Amino acid sequence: MNASGNTLLITGGGSGIGRELALRFHALGNTVIVTGRHLDTLQETISGREGMHAMTLDMADPDAIREFAREITGRFAALNGVINNAGIMRIDDVGRESDLADAEAQVVTNLLGPIRLNNALVEHIKRQQNGFIVNVSSGLAFVPRADAAVYGATKAGIHLYTQALRHQLAGQVRVIELAPPAVQTELTPGQAHREGYMPLDAFIDEVMALFTQQPVADEIIVERARFQRLAEREGRFDEAFLRINGGA
Repeated sequence: MNASGNTLLITGGGSGIGRELALRFHALGNTVIVTGRHLDTLQETISGREGMHAMTLDMADPDAIREFAREITGRFAALNGVINNAGIMRIDDVGRESDLADAEAQVVTNLLGPIRLNNALVEHIKRQQNGFIVNVSSGLAFVPRADAAVYGATKAGIHLYTQALRHQLAGQVRVIELAPPAVQTELTPGQAHREGYMPLDAFIDEVMALFTQQPVADEIIVERARFQRLAEREGRFDEAFLRINGGA
């Protein structure tokens, strides 16, 4: 994966990690298309920046994804990369019977959404030079929060799906996983200022340093996320689980 000279799509580009990735990749000399459900926030991301474009997309709508893929590849024939960042997180209690609307929304947006979008774009990306797909999972894919069980399950699914996709596209398309720790974003209410979470700017600085290294690693794991990513491998999963869920 090259850090510049790409035409890339970033989902969930109106705020948080997606917005900051879009701005940083654009600053490196890439054409960047950002998507989300609300055009006004996307327009704020691209405002005054030549080479940035905004397109609306509901990642929960399979028909919209198929139509979007046709439109974007028609408008941007050089599209060679996608960063699947869009996602939602809900606090849940899976230990009792409850309405599963939030659970279903997370599965559709966080897991099926990237699978559907990759499926719709993969043949186009395979035809490009330096094609790549980046799937954003989470540290919670490796050590979950008990009160965000479905969110963690969707991100664990993204991790396993990404490993399989990387194997199947070996030699054709670079497949990379980005697994953030808890970052100060608008993902959940109050999270943008939550004490103990990694400041967004610091996270993006470290992520972009990893993306600009050559060769780019298969997994983009900032130092703080290694606590979760390596917990099971290093034989300390139970300790990590208790630490994360002590106040959950």
